[in-house]
Amino acid sequence: MTAAAASANTAPVRFDLVVPDVFPALLKVHEAVGGHGLDKKLHHLVHLRASQINGCGFCVKMHTREARQDGETNDRLDRLIVWAHVNDFSEAEKAALAWTEALTLLDPKTDYASLRGRLRELFSDEEIGALTATIGMINLWNRIQVSAH
Repeated sequence: MTAAAASANTAPVRFDLVVPDVFPALLKVHEAVGGHGLDKKLHHLVHLRASQINGCGFCVKMHTREARQDGETNDRLDRLIVWAHVNDFSEAEKAALAWTEALTLLDPKTDYASLRGRLRELFSDEEIGALTATIGMINLWNRIQVSAH
């Protein structure tokens, strides 16, 4: 096998070119989820935390920038990785970040019922649905992006 053939075999797949109908469909999901009342700052925190966990440098950079543009502070962004150990985040944000971690780092020992109970104290079912869809979508985007590393 030539070096050029080996390079072509290991090059990232250009999803936007080989499945061009997928990206617009994914963007429509984001639009639909965005219409269900999830706080914009919370949305950014969830996207950023999942991207940190998934090791997606491109997404971490993008979501950090977007969060700052929407008024998030550097102090909170700096401590997002240790959100459970600091007082920078509200109870609602902490519940959402716990849900984000549970749905990003799938562990059979996770007690989803108690996490849902905590969420229901702070969010409506519609908001929990939007939050869950947001977490699922950022995990999908992270995995598509990481596949190009």
